Amino acid sequence: MVVFRLSRKKYAEDLSGKGAAIFGNRWNSKGVEMIYTAESRALAMAEVVVHLSLATLPDDYMMIAIEVPDSIQIELLNAKLLNEDWNSNPPGSHSQAVGNAFIHSKKSLVLKVPSAVVKGDFNYLFNPNHPEIDKIKIKNITKFPFDTRIFK
Repeated sequence: MVVFRLSRKKYAEDLSGKGAAIFGNRWNSKGVEMIYTAESRALAMAEVVVHLSLATLPDDYMMIAIEVPDSIQIELLNAKLLNEDWNSNPPGSHSQAVGNAFIHSKKSLVLKVPSAVVKGDFNYLFNPNHPEIDKIKIKNITKFPFDTRIFK
């Protein structure tokens, strides 16, 4: 399987999860390392663009394709674990607690979760501290200019 990540150029090869740990996000609290990826390039873009405006749009975004070997078992998030407002903005502590538990358990390398931005699509969370993390590889990194019509 190939998943996608959209990142600033200086972080394109960084799969440490340290950026997510600095700020926290939907599926992790501050201090918890996690790698966020998406099932498609379009979803990766949507997940980033909701946080930007034309005025704040950097010109150095890169699309990272990441190969996940078929031998890696992907854990599917049980939707019953989510509360009614799991996809609220800003993210609540409930979804962060679910993601934190995934990271701390080290049971799986990858957790498939619903996108809060595109209903029906999925993101894949990686535990950068899982023993099998070295099995995932960056397949390619390409420049990704945003089409400015998105912001009109």
